[in-house]
Amino acid sequence: MLKLAAMKMAVKTIRYLYSIYALITFVAVMLVLMPFVFISLAFGRVKGGNYIYHLCKIWASVWYVFLGVRHQEIHEIEHEKSQQYIFIANHNSYMDIPPIVLIAHSPLRILGKYESSKIPLFGWMYKQAVILVDRSNPERRAQSVRELKQAIDDGLSIFLFPEGTFNESEQPLKSFFDGAFRIAIETQTPIKPLLFIDTIERMHFSSVFSITPGKSRVVYLADIPVKGLTMEDLPALKAKAYQLMEEGLKRYRKYPTVLSVF
Repeated sequence: MLKLAAMKMAVKTIRYLYSIYALITFVAVMLVLMPFVFISLAFGRVKGGNYIYHLCKIWASVWYVFLGVRHQEIHEIEHEKSQQYIFIANHNSYMDIPPIVLIAHSPLRILGKYESSKIPLFGWMYKQAVILVDRSNPERRAQSVRELKQAIDDGLSIFLFPEGTFNESEQPLKSFFDGAFRIAIETQTPIKPLLFIDTIERMHFSSVFSITPGKSRVVYLADIPVKGLTMEDLPALKAKAYQLMEEGLKRYRKYPTVLSVF
Protein backbone atom coordinates (compact mmCIF):
# COMPACT_ATOMS: atom_id res chain seq x y z
CA MET A 1 0.00 0.00 0.00
CA LEU A 2 2.81 2.40 0.94
CA LYS A 3 4.72 1.50 -2.22
CA LEU A 4 1.63 2.24 -4.34
CA ALA A 5 1.15 5.62 -2.64
CA ALA A 6 4.84 6.44 -3.16
CA MET A 7 4.62 5.52 -6.84
CA LYS A 8 1.56 7.72 -7.31
CA MET A 9 3.32 10.62 -5.61
CA ALA A 10 6.40 10.13 -7.80
CA VAL A 11 4.29 10.10 -10.99
CA LYS A 12 2.42 13.22 -9.87
CA THR A 13 5.70 15.02 -9.08
CA ILE A 14 7.18 14.10 -12.47
CA ARG A 15 4.05 15.31 -14.21
CA TYR A 16 4.18 18.63 -12.39
CA LEU A 17 7.87 19.12 -13.22
CA TYR A 18 7.28 18.20 -16.86
CA SER A 19 4.34 20.63 -17.06
CA ILE A 20 6.49 23.44 -15.63
CA TYR A 21 9.17 22.61 -18.21
CA ALA A 22 6.49 22.69 -20.93
CA LEU A 23 5.24 26.11 -19.83
CA ILE A 24 8.79 27.51 -19.73
CA THR A 25 9.56 26.28 -23.25
CA PHE A 26 6.15 27.57 -24.41
CA VAL A 27 7.14 31.10 -23.35
CA ALA A 28 10.75 30.78 -24.54
CA VAL A 29 9.82 29.84 -28.11
CA MET A 30 7.22 32.60 -28.19
CA LEU A 31 9.76 35.20 -27.03
CA VAL A 32 12.17 34.19 -29.82
CA LEU A 33 9.43 34.67 -32.45
CA MET A 34 7.93 37.85 -30.98
CA PRO A 35 10.16 40.30 -32.94
CA PHE A 36 9.09 38.65 -36.19
CA VAL A 37 5.44 39.08 -35.20
CA PHE A 38 6.05 42.83 -34.81
CA ILE A 39 7.63 42.90 -38.29
CA SER A 40 4.67 41.00 -39.77
CA LEU A 41 2.25 43.67 -38.56
CA ALA A 42 3.82 46.11 -41.01
CA PHE A 43 2.55 44.07 -44.00
CA GLY A 44 -1.14 44.78 -43.38
CA ARG A 45 -4.18 42.92 -42.20
CA VAL A 46 -4.25 40.05 -44.70
CA LYS A 47 -0.63 39.50 -45.73
CA GLY A 48 0.70 40.36 -42.28
CA GLY A 49 -1.85 38.04 -40.70
CA ASN A 50 -0.73 35.22 -42.99
CA TYR A 51 2.89 35.75 -41.93
CA ILE A 52 1.83 35.58 -38.29
CA TYR A 53 0.16 32.23 -38.93
CA HIS A 54 3.39 30.92 -40.46
CA LEU A 55 5.19 32.02 -37.31
CA CYS A 56 2.56 30.32 -35.16
CA LYS A 57 3.10 27.15 -37.15
CA ILE A 58 6.84 27.35 -36.46
CA TRP A 59 6.10 27.96 -32.77
CA ALA A 60 3.83 24.90 -32.53
CA SER A 61 6.28 22.65 -34.41
CA VAL A 62 9.27 23.68 -32.28
CA TRP A 63 7.32 23.48 -29.03
CA TYR A 64 6.11 20.00 -29.92
CA VAL A 65 9.75 18.93 -30.37
CA PHE A 66 10.61 20.19 -26.88
CA LEU A 67 7.57 18.38 -25.47
CA GLY A 68 7.98 15.12 -27.31
CA VAL A 69 4.56 15.49 -28.93
CA ARG A 70 4.08 14.02 -32.41
CA HIS A 71 1.61 15.75 -34.74
CA GLN A 72 -0.10 13.27 -37.05
CA GLU A 73 -2.69 13.96 -39.75
CA ILE A 74 -5.09 11.21 -40.79
CA HIS A 75 -7.04 11.81 -43.99
CA GLU A 76 -10.08 9.57 -44.17
CA ILE A 77 -10.57 11.06 -47.64
CA GLU A 78 -8.11 13.06 -49.72
CA HIS A 79 -7.91 16.65 -48.46
CA GLU A 80 -7.70 19.50 -50.97
CA LYS A 81 -5.27 21.90 -49.26
CA SER A 82 -5.94 24.79 -51.63
CA GLN A 83 -9.73 24.68 -51.10
CA GLN A 84 -11.31 27.42 -48.98
CA TYR A 85 -13.14 25.89 -46.00
CA ILE A 86 -14.90 26.56 -42.77
CA PHE A 87 -13.00 24.17 -40.49
CA ILE A 88 -14.73 22.89 -37.37
CA ALA A 89 -13.42 20.57 -34.64
CA ASN A 90 -14.22 19.17 -31.22
CA HIS A 91 -12.91 21.17 -28.24
CA ASN A 92 -11.43 19.47 -25.17
CA SER A 93 -8.27 21.25 -24.09
CA TYR A 94 -5.93 24.23 -24.38
CA MET A 95 -3.72 21.78 -26.29
CA ASP A 96 -6.22 22.15 -29.15
CA ILE A 97 -4.37 25.37 -30.05
CA PRO A 98 -1.16 23.91 -31.60
CA PRO A 99 -2.97 21.54 -34.01
CA ILE A 100 -5.14 24.40 -35.29
CA VAL A 101 -2.13 26.23 -36.71
CA LEU A 102 -0.41 23.01 -37.80
CA ILE A 103 -3.37 22.07 -40.01
CA ALA A 104 -3.31 25.54 -41.64
CA HIS A 105 -1.85 24.44 -44.98
CA SER A 106 -3.48 27.47 -46.62
CA PRO A 107 -4.26 30.94 -45.19
CA LEU A 108 -6.56 30.66 -42.18
CA ARG A 109 -8.23 32.77 -39.51
CA ILE A 110 -9.38 31.35 -36.17
CA LEU A 111 -12.28 32.41 -33.98
CA GLY A 112 -10.83 32.59 -30.47
CA LYS A 113 -12.18 33.27 -26.99
CA TYR A 114 -11.80 36.84 -25.76
CA GLU A 115 -10.77 35.56 -22.30
CA SER A 116 -7.57 34.02 -23.69
CA SER A 117 -6.38 37.44 -24.85
CA LYS A 118 -5.92 38.38 -21.18
CA ILE A 119 -3.14 35.80 -20.62
CA PRO A 120 0.17 37.68 -20.07
CA LEU A 121 2.48 37.74 -23.13
CA PHE A 122 0.60 34.96 -24.95
CA GLY A 123 -2.52 37.14 -25.00
CA TRP A 124 -0.85 39.83 -27.11
CA MET A 125 0.30 37.37 -29.78
CA TYR A 126 -3.07 35.63 -29.57
CA LYS A 127 -4.90 38.88 -30.39
CA GLN A 128 -2.78 39.35 -33.52
CA ALA A 129 -3.55 35.85 -34.79
CA VAL A 130 -7.26 35.31 -34.08
CA ILE A 131 -10.66 36.91 -34.50
CA LEU A 132 -11.84 37.45 -30.94
CA VAL A 133 -15.35 36.58 -29.80
CA ASP A 134 -16.93 37.68 -26.52
CA ARG A 135 -20.18 35.71 -26.26
CA SER A 136 -21.28 37.77 -23.25
CA ASN A 137 -21.36 40.91 -25.40
CA PRO A 138 -23.88 40.88 -28.32
CA GLU A 139 -22.15 43.77 -30.11
CA ARG A 140 -18.73 42.12 -29.99
CA ARG A 141 -20.27 38.80 -31.00
CA ALA A 142 -21.82 40.41 -34.08
CA GLN A 143 -18.50 42.10 -34.88
CA SER A 144 -16.69 38.76 -34.80
CA VAL A 145 -19.19 37.32 -37.30
CA ARG A 146 -18.57 40.27 -39.64
CA GLU A 147 -14.81 39.72 -39.36
CA LEU A 148 -15.16 36.01 -40.13
CA LYS A 149 -17.19 36.80 -43.25
CA GLN A 150 -14.63 39.41 -44.26
CA ALA A 151 -11.88 36.79 -43.94
CA ILE A 152 -13.84 34.54 -46.33
CA ASP A 153 -14.28 37.49 -48.71
CA ASP A 154 -10.49 37.92 -48.56
CA GLY A 155 -10.07 34.35 -49.80
CA LEU A 156 -9.12 32.87 -46.42
CA SER A 157 -10.43 29.78 -44.64
CA ILE A 158 -11.77 30.14 -41.12
CA PHE A 159 -11.76 27.86 -38.08
CA LEU A 160 -14.43 27.63 -35.34
CA PHE A 161 -15.23 25.33 -32.44
CA PRO A 162 -18.98 24.73 -32.87
CA GLU A 163 -19.26 23.63 -29.21
CA GLY A 164 -18.04 27.07 -28.16
CA THR A 165 -16.28 25.98 -24.95
CA PHE A 166 -14.55 22.88 -23.61
CA ASN A 167 -16.54 19.68 -23.64
CA GLU A 168 -16.22 18.55 -20.00
CA SER A 169 -18.86 15.84 -20.29
CA GLU A 170 -18.42 12.09 -20.77
CA GLN A 171 -19.96 12.31 -24.25
CA PRO A 172 -17.99 12.79 -27.48
CA LEU A 173 -19.52 16.23 -28.17
CA LYS A 174 -21.59 18.98 -26.61
CA SER A 175 -24.40 20.61 -28.56
CA PHE A 176 -23.36 22.90 -31.41
CA PHE A 177 -23.99 26.60 -31.81
CA ASP A 178 -25.44 27.80 -35.13
CA GLY A 179 -22.64 30.24 -36.00
CA ALA A 180 -20.37 28.13 -38.20
CA PHE A 181 -23.29 26.69 -40.14
CA ARG A 182 -25.01 30.04 -40.59
CA ILE A 183 -21.80 31.55 -42.00
CA ALA A 184 -21.29 28.50 -44.23
CA ILE A 185 -24.75 28.92 -45.78
CA GLU A 186 -24.52 32.71 -46.08
CA THR A 187 -21.10 32.57 -47.79
CA GLN A 188 -21.67 29.21 -49.56
CA THR A 189 -18.36 27.92 -48.13
CA PRO A 190 -18.01 24.13 -47.60
CA ILE A 191 -17.46 22.77 -44.11
CA LYS A 192 -14.45 20.59 -43.27
CA PRO A 193 -14.92 18.69 -39.98
CA LEU A 194 -11.77 17.75 -38.05
CA LEU A 195 -11.28 15.53 -35.01
CA PHE A 196 -8.71 16.32 -32.31
CA ILE A 197 -8.27 12.85 -30.90
CA ASP A 198 -5.50 13.07 -28.31
CA THR A 199 -5.40 16.66 -27.06
CA ILE A 200 -7.35 15.85 -23.90
CA GLU A 201 -4.62 13.35 -23.03
CA ARG A 202 -1.82 15.79 -23.85
CA MET A 203 -3.40 18.26 -21.39
CA HIS A 204 -6.61 17.60 -19.50
CA PHE A 205 -9.01 20.53 -19.15
CA SER A 206 -8.96 20.13 -15.37
CA SER A 207 -5.38 21.37 -14.88
CA VAL A 208 -2.49 23.06 -16.73
CA PHE A 209 -0.22 20.70 -14.75
CA SER A 210 -1.44 17.66 -16.66
CA ILE A 211 0.69 18.02 -19.83
CA THR A 212 2.11 14.77 -21.18
CA PRO A 213 4.20 13.78 -24.22
CA GLY A 214 2.79 11.50 -26.90
CA LYS A 215 0.90 11.57 -30.19
CA SER A 216 -1.52 14.28 -31.26
CA ARG A 217 -3.72 13.02 -34.08
CA VAL A 218 -5.91 15.20 -36.28
CA VAL A 219 -8.46 13.37 -38.43
CA TYR A 220 -9.80 15.02 -41.59
CA LEU A 221 -13.37 13.90 -42.26
CA ALA A 222 -15.34 14.24 -45.49
CA ASP A 223 -16.26 17.72 -46.73
CA ILE A 224 -19.82 18.88 -46.14
CA PRO A 225 -20.96 20.87 -49.20
CA VAL A 226 -23.41 23.71 -48.69
CA LYS A 227 -23.97 24.89 -52.26
CA GLY A 228 -27.59 25.84 -52.75
CA LEU A 229 -28.53 25.50 -49.07
CA THR A 230 -30.68 28.14 -47.37
CA MET A 231 -31.33 29.02 -43.73
CA GLU A 232 -34.15 26.50 -43.71
CA ASP A 233 -31.47 23.82 -44.12
CA LEU A 234 -29.41 25.00 -41.13
CA PRO A 235 -30.77 22.48 -38.56
CA ALA A 236 -30.18 19.57 -40.93
CA LEU A 237 -26.67 20.83 -41.81
CA LYS A 238 -25.76 21.16 -38.13
CA ALA A 239 -27.15 17.69 -37.38
CA LYS A 240 -25.18 16.18 -40.27
CA ALA A 241 -21.90 17.71 -39.02
CA TYR A 242 -22.63 16.59 -35.46
CA GLN A 243 -23.38 13.01 -36.52
CA LEU A 244 -20.28 12.81 -38.73
CA MET A 245 -18.01 14.06 -35.93
CA GLU A 246 -19.65 12.01 -33.17
CA GLU A 247 -19.34 8.78 -35.17
CA GLY A 248 -15.74 9.65 -36.01
CA LEU A 249 -14.78 10.29 -32.38
CA LYS A 250 -16.32 6.96 -31.36
CA ARG A 251 -14.16 5.22 -33.97
CA TYR A 252 -10.94 6.65 -32.51
CA ARG A 253 -11.72 6.94 -28.78
CA LYS A 254 -13.54 5.01 -26.07
CA TYR A 255 -16.34 6.74 -24.16
CA PRO A 256 -17.08 7.73 -21.46
CA THR A 257 -13.82 9.63 -21.09
CA VAL A 258 -11.95 10.07 -17.81
CA LEU A 259 -13.07 13.28 -16.12
CA SER A 260 -9.98 13.89 -13.96
CA VAL A 261 -6.29 13.17 -14.24
CA PHE A 262 -5.64 13.32 -10.50
